[in-house]
Amino acid sequence: MIEVKCSRCGATVTVARNPFLTVDIVIEIPERGIVLIERRNPPHGWALPGGFVDYGESLEDAARREALEETGLELEDLEQFRAYSDPSRDPRHHTATVVFTAIGRGTPRAADDARSLQVFPVDQLPAALAFDHGDILEDVLEARPQGARCS
Repeated sequence: MIEVKCSRCGATVTVARNPFLTVDIVIEIPERGIVLIERRNPPHGWALPGGFVDYGESLEDAARREALEETGLELEDLEQFRAYSDPSRDPRHHTATVVFTAIGRGTPRAADDARSLQVFPVDQLPAALAFDHGDILEDVLEARPQGARCS
């Protein structure tokens, strides 16, 4: 809880400060690799597609919407993987993310907040990724059965 001044009347009011809820999606293109976007807005760098959950939207719907907006891909086999909530994971503010895995269908293309898009084989992922996305990808890949990794 923090105290702020009301912009209309000037009274001091107490408001809650809560983490922002986001989704991130590890999208696999079979026989090709993992979809990463190059962020158009700060913090710059390669990242998993994802974004903020809208009020009244389910996590699954947010994942599908963000994937379509940023990559042009429809998602199949969408599965919730894990939540990440370290307060320092996003330098802009405290976010908590729910990570999903999915198979991407369609032609990947950068749009919305994505400056560019690339499908990376898992053995050629960029060394540095935005936020905690390197840790997320490492966790996802470690959790897969050995034969289930994409090229």
